[in-house]
Amino acid sequence: MLPAARDGLLWAVVELMAVAVVLACLLAVTGGIGVFVRWRASRPYPIPRFDVVDPRRLGADPDALGRTATLLQFSTETCHRCPAVHRTLAEMARDCDDVVHLDVDVTDRPDIARRFRIAQTPTTLILDGRGVVRTRFGGAPRRDVVQLEILRLRADSASV
Repeated sequence: MLPAARDGLLWAVVELMAVAVVLACLLAVTGGIGVFVRWRASRPYPIPRFDVVDPRRLGADPDALGRTATLLQFSTETCHRCPAVHRTLAEMARDCDDVVHLDVDVTDRPDIARRFRIAQTPTTLILDGRGVVRTRFGGAPRRDVVQLEILRLRADSASV
């Protein structure tokens, strides 16, 4: 093989390796961002403003709120995670006599989606006994985290 051809082949291999390294770095960064966004979406965050939910506006009975907590889930027809979240939250409400689960389908209710700033489904709000929004979850909330929020609300209502 001629030295010039060998040098050209060597540069082609080096360029191919450089492209592979750049693609691997982009894939790693994209994967890291995806993991972070998914982790962040399932974390609860407190609501800074005083927001009271009227169950009648959601199409529920005026006395639909739980004594300690209400798990208010917003879903859509096309949400693939919403049925599993519904089962989990409904089971938690069945196990506690002071907790209620309400599921609101916002597919045909853009007014509710705007009012509660629903950008993704499922979105779950945890309300206290007066209907004040205390915690918000974007995405599927973990069962243990919801249980901790309910315990926190019980402690708050016991100290009052």
